Amino acid sequence: MTLVNDITNFTNGYKQIKRIQDPIHGLMEFEDWIVKFIDTEHFQRLRNIKQLGNTYYVYPGASHNRFEHCLGVAHLAYSLVKRIHETQPELEHIEKDLKCVTLAALCHDLGHGPFSHLFENDFISRKRPEEKWTHEKGSKMMFEHLLNNNQVDIIDDLDTKDIKYIEKLIAGDRTQRSPYLFDIVANKRNSIDVDKFDYLDRDCHYLGIKSVFDSSRLMKFSRVVDDQITYYFKESYNIYELFHTRYSLHKKAYNHRVCKAIDYMIRDALLEADSVFEISDSINDANRYLKMDDTILNKIEFSDDPNLKKSKEIIKRIRTRNLYKFVDEYLVPNELKDKLTEKEINEEKIIAYQDNDGLKIDDVIVHRLTLNYGMKDENPVDHVKFYDKYTPNKVFKLERSQVSYLVPEQFEELNIRIFTKDREKVKPIRDCFQKLLKEYISEPKTYYTEI
Repeated sequence: MTLVNDITNFTNGYKQIKRIQDPIHGLMEFEDWIVKFIDTEHFQRLRNIKQLGNTYYVYPGASHNRFEHCLGVAHLAYSLVKRIHETQPELEHIEKDLKCVTLAALCHDLGHGPFSHLFENDFISRKRPEEKWTHEKGSKMMFEHLLNNNQVDIIDDLDTKDIKYIEKLIAGDRTQRSPYLFDIVANKRNSIDVDKFDYLDRDCHYLGIKSVFDSSRLMKFSRVVDDQITYYFKESYNIYELFHTRYSLHKKAYNHRVCKAIDYMIRDALLEADSVFEISDSINDANRYLKMDDTILNKIEFSDDPNLKKSKEIIKRIRTRNLYKFVDEYLVPNELKDKLTEKEINEEKIIAYQDNDGLKIDDVIVHRLTLNYGMKDENPVDHVKFYDKYTPNKVFKLERSQVSYLVPEQFEELNIRIFTKDREKVKPIRDCFQKLLKEYISEPKTYYTEI
């Protein structure tokens, strides 16, 4: 990524512009006030957190980091708000809105921990379940710490209300101040936002996966009506492609069987090392959290502390590709979702069917993988408003039948996947899982036959 400083002459004086060459968005320009945020240790920390965590172990091209993703989201947010201000001057614009939304976009992922979502979903949720911690909470903590501890005056003309507004934009907690801006960074109305625009384009690029979703076109055909961002109705199928691309990436890449196996290995390595490095305590201490990134694995690996023996053994297994093993899976029909709950399908229930195989609960991992279009079992397009160019200020909804009869009828699926830590126990665990499934279905299919 190339950084070039440039001085551009404006009517109100000189403004320093930093130009960054990005493989996804081309030449991105950032004014001096946002560069001050970029050049803090809080934001630079994101250089050492991979955007897709352990997906890199399966897709070697997926080595991009949260750093460039956040730059891309900030660039898109700035571009979209500026375009709205220019094309819809009749809207009431608060002068600071552009700066607030851009900062929210830039800082929305400051709270991600080592290996991105693994830290939040697998490690903290297991080690500190009472915290109900999310990376959004972490972003709020780090953003406030950045403002309170940075020696450079980076706040400029932003007051306390503006800071709280930025935090609400990051969290997606809608307020009365310019409500449509909450559709830009973290859109809880219909899940269409510039965060997705960037990570879908960026992840597809680095994964080597083709996508037909066109984010730039969708941005150009957007406008604000009734305090929300709406879209030209001919972009409806493009929006379906957005959600289908998201689903496909989760299905094929983010939750790849080998990626998930390595997730569980790194989770176990972090759990074993927590007493030494106090990793889980860092979520409540911004100074310590600053030191938490993907390099934690190297710190464990190269430490001489004897208490890290088990953790180092797990890491060595990753290095030598002696991974936890995928066992079997079952794609749950809708009519069985209420029956095949965590209470009915778990590690203890599975090994109860063993026949003197020496299985222990710790040998088995049950992964309940829920995939959807971003709004659980709802169709997110049902929450999108459209306009016609002939009546641009009148919005309407589109039924699925008005778009295509080939778009999905179901928008969420549950897949129960079984892994084992001991590769020698794949067959007996699979047999146990199949016996357990027969309590609910007559002939469960085995989806995976390799031992």
